[in-house]
Amino acid sequence: MDFYETNSKYQFNATGFSIGGLPKIPELRYPVLTIFLCVYFIIIIGNVTIFVVICWNPRLHTPMYIFLINLSMIDIAYTSNILPNLLNMLITKNNEISFWSCMCQVYFFIAFACTEILLLAFMAYDRYAAICHPLHYVILMNMKMSAGLAVSAWATGLIDASGHVVVISRFSFCASHLIDHFFCDLIPLLKITCSDTSTVEMINYIEGTLLVATAFMVTLVSYVFIISSIIKIKSASGRGKAFSTCSSHLTCVCMFYGTLICVYVRPTTSYSPKQDKFVSLLYGVLVPLLNPLIYSLKNQEIKDSIIKLRKKFKI
Repeated sequence: MDFYETNSKYQFNATGFSIGGLPKIPELRYPVLTIFLCVYFIIIIGNVTIFVVICWNPRLHTPMYIFLINLSMIDIAYTSNILPNLLNMLITKNNEISFWSCMCQVYFFIAFACTEILLLAFMAYDRYAAICHPLHYVILMNMKMSAGLAVSAWATGLIDASGHVVVISRFSFCASHLIDHFFCDLIPLLKITCSDTSTVEMINYIEGTLLVATAFMVTLVSYVFIISSIIKIKSASGRGKAFSTCSSHLTCVCMFYGTLICVYVRPTTSYSPKQDKFVSLLYGVLVPLLNPLIYSLKNQEIKDSIIKLRKKFKI
């Protein structure tokens, strides 16, 4: 079967799927491969740099940067769950994926998404405590508490995703095994199953209410108080300094929630393959690509640490 052509007579094994969301124009194969390879390389280098810089500089061993380290790990995990397999398909022209490899991809993608949602909420609370209650910051947020929150975010994500995968793994895919997407994602899988999807959709809505909505409200309320406190600062330089400490996080929150809501917070009946593939590229590739750039460009401490590290090792 040609990688860029769909053959309706091709018989799929019940133990696997075929990824059909890639470009069907042969001339685009190598340009797309080159772009994704460069993007993956930049994401790894950018996030590893943030990780190394924070670990290397003792001054950055604070709750905010503990969360940032975890955010960098999430971004690396996100793209490593998608892009290597995508690059392999572009190189080998083989767009088949085994059933359990597909389930693993779905599991880790949901797990990492849930973890990032919680991390962003915890980071918002951290900025709230630092700006609105600076004298009580060490009580409201300390290293032990931030480490515990980070661990709880990972644990919640890994546990939450298991419910989706357990249900999906029991589905029957008798109608089609062609996934119209770049990878094994939840919504495209629900579109090709012959089984009743109401259980998964119910889990999705419950999760959206309990996890996403709660985390979003924590983030929103935190920034309402943050902005209110910043406005009360009399000096323009003071307002600018206070806002600069949370502008990077706010930018990442807007990008992440904007793309996530477009894809998942709606019924599967409104699924649009072309639109959702584009949005998936935004939150699966573009957000992890921009996160380290945003934090390194807008955070003076990160920039200073990168310069010192380069001078120390003569990079």
